[in-house]
Amino acid sequence: MALVPLPLDLEPIARRLRVRGIVQGVGFRPFVYQLALRHGLAGWVRNDGNGVEIEVQGLAPVLGVFAHQLETEAPPLARVDGLEMHDIPPDPRRRGFAILASAPGPVSTAIGPDSGTCPACLAELFDPADRRWRYPFINCTHCGPRYTITARLPYDRASTSMAGFALCADCGREYASPGDRRFHAEPNACPACGPRLSLLEAHGLPVLSRDPIASTLARLRAGEIVAIKGLGGFHLVCDARNPEAVARLRSRKRRPDQPLALMFAGLPSLAPWLRCSPAEAAALSGAQRPILLLGKQPGFDAALAGIAPGLDEAGAMLPYTPLQYLLFHEAAGRPAGTAWLEQPQPLVLVMTSANPHGEPLVRDNTEALARLKGIADVLLVHDRDILIRCDDSVLRWRSDLPGGLQFLRRARGFTPRALPLAGEGPAVLALGGHFKTTACLTRGREAFVSQHVGGLDNPAACVALEESARHLMGILQQRPALIAHDAHPDYYSSRLALQLAEELNVPTLAVQHHHAHVAAVCAEHRLEGPVLGFAADGVGLGSDGQPWGGELLRVDGAACERIGHLAPLALPGGDKAAREPWRLAVAVLHALGRTDLARTRFADEPALGPVLALLDSGRAGTTTSLGRWFDACAGLLGIVRRISYEGQAAMQLEALARRPGCVPPLEESCASAGPILDLRPLLARLIQEDDPAQGAALFHATLVDGLARWIMLHAQAAGLGRVVLAGGCLHNRLLAAGLRLRLQGAGLQVFEACQLPAGDGGIALGQAWVARQGAAADSTKAP
Repeated sequence: MALVPLPLDLEPIARRLRVRGIVQGVGFRPFVYQLALRHGLAGWVRNDGNGVEIEVQGLAPVLGVFAHQLETEAPPLARVDGLEMHDIPPDPRRRGFAILASAPGPVSTAIGPDSGTCPACLAELFDPADRRWRYPFINCTHCGPRYTITARLPYDRASTSMAGFALCADCGREYASPGDRRFHAEPNACPACGPRLSLLEAHGLPVLSRDPIASTLARLRAGEIVAIKGLGGFHLVCDARNPEAVARLRSRKRRPDQPLALMFAGLPSLAPWLRCSPAEAAALSGAQRPILLLGKQPGFDAALAGIAPGLDEAGAMLPYTPLQYLLFHEAAGRPAGTAWLEQPQPLVLVMTSANPHGEPLVRDNTEALARLKGIADVLLVHDRDILIRCDDSVLRWRSDLPGGLQFLRRARGFTPRALPLAGEGPAVLALGGHFKTTACLTRGREAFVSQHVGGLDNPAACVALEESARHLMGILQQRPALIAHDAHPDYYSSRLALQLAEELNVPTLAVQHHHAHVAAVCAEHRLEGPVLGFAADGVGLGSDGQPWGGELLRVDGAACERIGHLAPLALPGGDKAAREPWRLAVAVLHALGRTDLARTRFADEPALGPVLALLDSGRAGTTTSLGRWFDACAGLLGIVRRISYEGQAAMQLEALARRPGCVPPLEESCASAGPILDLRPLLARLIQEDDPAQGAALFHATLVDGLARWIMLHAQAAGLGRVVLAGGCLHNRLLAAGLRLRLQGAGLQVFEACQLPAGDGGIALGQAWVARQGAAADSTKAP
């Protein structure tokens, strides 16, 4: 009897699959293992420098379902960016499915961001019968530290700061069991084998305590300031409901007015203090656990004095480490289970970055004892090293933006998640500007933007930028072919670019500041071809050597043309004028011919005479910065004369502007003369306004109206239907949302930063994009 051959789709076949993206350290290999077992497939899976490699054998229809589910059912922290498949010869002897050791080789994958404690770990943390009950370093493949403890890829325990902690027998069994949620969870540990807490006095001697967490809570309740080691660095923590403790923290940190972030046990604990929509609640509760700006409830400032003075919103976050949860658990009386998190808890903590004024975040224990001396009364530390500092991310909900969230600071929870680019290109390292600095490194079709570094006003911050740049190059194993930087030659970031370029023997490219702002949005939205960009910024060196900041630019890749700008505003005292808005108010009054009013309103300012003399002489520098017009308005309305943190005047002006609600713009109060938009007529109309809130509302409404008309006029003249809004002033919701609404209503396509800050935290991406665009243009010209 002749044998009947099986249909082709019932003959076993074999395939090799390559999965790229965030697929290491997130439970992807055990997920593949379980999926293969479910479908009865044979083969293996392993990590390598490119991501995850799989060989699998079975029936063709089953392999098709398997490949589909790799993308659609991936673990919660995974992100599949690419899946490649190739047929290979089947092996009839292949049996079972295995997880193999990582393969060596060049790296083209990425490590995932740090992630907040998952529900499964929380259930164990608060279960008195569990062996990890109240263990401050509980984690699994679905949560915990990643980026901040990783020295290099592939992501294995030996490549992390957990390498020195040998697994006990119980943890070893979990780590080796493919069916366990802690299979190859590299930070896996327990009280028997993992990191431990210590409570130290400010001078470094340990506090004699059986329970460091209980002792920490007692010190907080006594009004002390505690430095607590977290995932990416230390926080300075105090009882937010103790105004004396808050004032002491502000005094010691030299932070008299800048808003402080708050941490609540859970969403129900937040509700009495801050307004939180369902969308905002989802953002707060996600794995990233950012600081989210929320509107204050009535009575907030009376009960939580000194948290966010002069503002109508405050930053809030939920716990994201087991240690943070345990402080609230201790305050709640150590209840079993997690139900207590669904009840309002009275404890509210200030949780602000631990750094002396203007310096980068403190990350290790020795550094904390030295740099936080005189600030913290006591330090809660542990012995798991932080390899890369990473501050908390800060976001705001904006329903009119794609994705709904606007970044003010991008760091923990999001770094180093890659941003996809439109095409391939050379590896470019970009080093940002001077304020709110980040670095960026491109690789293939991806851009990796570092965590927020901050202002480069001191040597420690400069060192932090270099560390971040070198860490990106190391962890991505990329040697840049080109280094991009700001066009300002005196910025440390520019000098560092030249230093690294000489070290690596590669060329550099200087990118004009506002070109980079617009380019960052083009890169994020993968825009090709010309756009009309409005760069609304505080300061940046223009191509004419003058400080710019309110610019209309025609940007087409590496080409940038200035086609309009705001009327220049005098800067009496230069940079000092940016810190003292009263000087800008005097400059406006002088330009309007109202020096008499300047002498009356600012008679108590000792420097008034010299400022007026400087303005009379015509020797005061000028700027086209929109940010300085905000400052001038705040000074003119008497809202603030001197600022203690960047953006303070504009932020307080915006908060006041929301009080009166919607107000119509003042007619004909922004004068457009060809390429120049003059805001002096608007401020002239506000001189006699007695109500600062009404004046602030009129300023915003009229500014939006004037800018929108001006942008629409130039978009039509240039024949451009796409408008990019960029720059730090776009962090102002009233301005950004108002412009978007008006411009879209006129039929224009509007693009804003969504995955990076609109301000200087995004310009490194823009610099890298311009450099790659220029390289692409040069390659097409080559013979």
